Amino acid sequence: MAILNTLFSVFLLTAPAQEPRTSVRDVVALTGRVELIDKFTRSLTLRTAEGSLHTIGVGLELELFDGLKSGDKVTVRVVESVIVELHPNAKPGVVTDTTAAVKKERSGVVQQLKAVVTIESVDISTGVVVYKTGDNRRVMRAVADANLLTGLNPGAVVEVTYTRERAVDLQRQR
Repeated sequence: MAILNTLFSVFLLTAPAQEPRTSVRDVVALTGRVELIDKFTRSLTLRTAEGSLHTIGVGLELELFDGLKSGDKVTVRVVESVIVELHPNAKPGVVTDTTAAVKKERSGVVQQLKAVVTIESVDISTGVVVYKTGDNRRVMRAVADANLLTGLNPGAVVEVTYTRERAVDLQRQR
């Protein structure tokens, strides 16, 4: 399930704490070919060199959007955030799309996904975590900052909330 893998590839887990931890970062390396432009919703769908599709909302302040056409190569920076919260008594489940609910509360949100997973192993020296999903898939992911794994133990149940907001920069590639 590519969506759940995306949840963990952007940023992964944090050490156990009472309060949820949040990571926000600009994603600079989203470069691809424009596949689809929706002028009504001001969104574009990019196909990356790896073949994955990404739909990105573009605000009115990014005027280049109005001049784009299918086939153009662009680089887009978007704000993504991940919230990781321990839930010791939670039951792991499948990825849930909570986009519609969060859009009512916050403008600019393009996508929000949530998943509850169980940690199977943590290797701080390599920055790798293995977790099990609600449908019993075992997934291995590298973590952007291995220090965030300190104190995280096998058996921990965590809820991960991944949110992607509108583009903050849009550049045409030559």
